[in-house]
Amino acid sequence: SPLTQQRMQKVAHYLWESNLLANRLIELPLAYLLAEGVQLKVKDPDNQAALDRFWADPINEMALKLPQKVRELALFGEQVYPAFVNEHSGTVRLGYLDPSLIETVVKDPDNREQPIGIVTARDSKGNARRFRVIINGPEDVFTRRAQGIRETFTDGDAFYFRINDLSSGSRGRSDLLAQADWLDAYDQFLFGELERSDFLRSFLWDVTLKGANESDVKKRAGEITAPRPGSVRVHNDAEEWDAVTPDLKSADTAQGARLFRNHVLGGATLPEHWFGGGGDVNRAVGAEMAEPTFKIFIMRQSVWKHILESIGRYVLMQKAIAEKAEPDFGAPEWKVEAMFPELASRDVSKHAQALTQVVAACGIAVERKFITALTAVRIINAVAKLIGVEIDAEKELQAAAKEAALIAEKDVFTEPAGDAED
Repeated sequence: SPLTQQRMQKVAHYLWESNLLANRLIELPLAYLLAEGVQLKVKDPDNQAALDRFWADPINEMALKLPQKVRELALFGEQVYPAFVNEHSGTVRLGYLDPSLIETVVKDPDNREQPIGIVTARDSKGNARRFRVIINGPEDVFTRRAQGIRETFTDGDAFYFRINDLSSGSRGRSDLLAQADWLDAYDQFLFGELERSDFLRSFLWDVTLKGANESDVKKRAGEITAPRPGSVRVHNDAEEWDAVTPDLKSADTAQGARLFRNHVLGGATLPEHWFGGGGDVNRAVGAEMAEPTFKIFIMRQSVWKHILESIGRYVLMQKAIAEKAEPDFGAPEWKVEAMFPELASRDVSKHAQALTQVVAACGIAVERKFITALTAVRIINAVAKLIGVEIDAEKELQAAAKEAALIAEKDVFTEPAGDAED
């Protein structure tokens, strides 16, 4: 419901600002996705110039604003970017609509998983804005009924993206929604331990008077003051002083904190040692534990790859409309690609060792006529992919044959004419 959606967004924002663990759950994937920057690429130089202008536009400032967009999609579960187009030049600028202002996401009545419009909450004057959701295609991809509904959205076009959603739903959900209560409980647990640590450092002086009656005890109690550090206390053997500290049974505190923390981290698919808890993890085990995390990061990277490429295609489409050209997004000169940094540095040593063994084995197999040279190169390519090298087996064999022929021509010995008689 809208009330629940707004409450979720406020809670997610609050946790990101005030809860260290919640902040890391958002910021750590963000750093892996964007730390080295992102670029939109296309093969055609003219189209690339249009993408570069859009990316560096003083209003768009994508290099600066993209981390904010990625962060807020994770926090709020949805993003709306109104698009403003210069009809003469085709230049595109993106705006921003606070997700808390979304009142309704209108779906295609004939295709419930397709959003077609955004209706905002009413402002102080009682006005609501209606944005038509952008699709990179003609309006006739919708049924006539959906087209008629879209015609009522007259306040402009806007991109709408959401995550953690279902086809049957209409709104996105925050990455922190499932963990919110546990994140708050973890904070309360730590604050409770902080208070208990203050009590653990407290102590009192227990004074025993041997053979004293009640009046003697009261009289002595009125005379005693707590000794200051470095002071001297003198008494006879009828009086004993003992410093007493509380025993609050704090031995299980670290284990309890770890239990809460790992419950939250496990829900976010983050290993414990990424949040300062080493546990019994060595380097080899740590690398294996990170694989599920990187799979989750790759999925989110795919989402943002789609988002940025959709925006890039829209930029080129508006440019083509202004120039009265016909874009063909299936052609290489129109195909937009979002280039992300590599999520993790690769340990190529073990792959290089495997490649050496595979090359040697394939060479022997070809020599003994167990497999063809084409199959051998394909096997080698499968391993070469692990270190980031792609080999086209057929083209590589043809190039190798040409290179071998050139080398053979150079190696042919021609006997000089003057040495024939000798």
